[in-house]
Amino acid sequence: MSGHSKWSTIKHKKGAADAKRGKIFTKLIKEVMVAARMGGGDPNGNPRLRAAILAARVENMPKENIERAIKKGTGDLDGANYEEINYEGYGPGGVAVLVDVMTDNRNRAASDIRHIFSRNGGSLGEAGCVAWMFSMKGSIVFNKGNLTEEEIMEVALEAGADDVRDEEDQYEVTSSIEDFTAVKAAFDDKGMAYELAEVTMIPQTTVRIEDEKQALQILKLMDALEDSDDVQHAYANFDIPDEILNRIA
Repeated sequence: MSGHSKWSTIKHKKGAADAKRGKIFTKLIKEVMVAARMGGGDPNGNPRLRAAILAARVENMPKENIERAIKKGTGDLDGANYEEINYEGYGPGGVAVLVDVMTDNRNRAASDIRHIFSRNGGSLGEAGCVAWMFSMKGSIVFNKGNLTEEEIMEVALEAGADDVRDEEDQYEVTSSIEDFTAVKAAFDDKGMAYELAEVTMIPQTTVRIEDEKQALQILKLMDALEDSDDVQHAYANFDIPDEILNRIA
């Protein structure tokens, strides 16, 4: 699963650039709004809102932005009405791709997603064709060299994590969504610096891609999806070896 965790950290670094910051915040605000609209504005009784707030805090979104988004979702302030749509399909090499869309224009979003897939060697599939391959989990990624696997394992398991995986030049700690906050806090309390902490969809099985041209095409597909204003998240089950990923990403 090294392709998953390594691409997540590369994507995060790219997204941290100032040019991307506004787009990241826009996507996070949309998620907070919809979560509040669907389940109410109290995060204690709304797990989806709680996860959305956590994701916003990880990206250092100001508290007032989060609170304003919640009020827009509950109707206390005026806000756009977004519709959620999920698209599933396949990328080059038979890689499974799962796309979460949040849009105020269904036709525009459908046309855009279809165009992105076809332009980058992919194809849309029927509902349910790949969603079963993914599970929502908390993921915390550490680069090797700073901490040992034993040090990470000790803290992770005591805090309630599910697993610690050796992913070539990284360690990935996975947890349930419910335990993610506690696991992340345990590492923070110990001052153990991680590369990335997020709630994400993790593939149960992966497709190994060792052809560099095909790998580049897959990453272009993922980049194009992530860059769409209507796309909240794009997930895939590719496993690209680190030496190839480092060269092309």
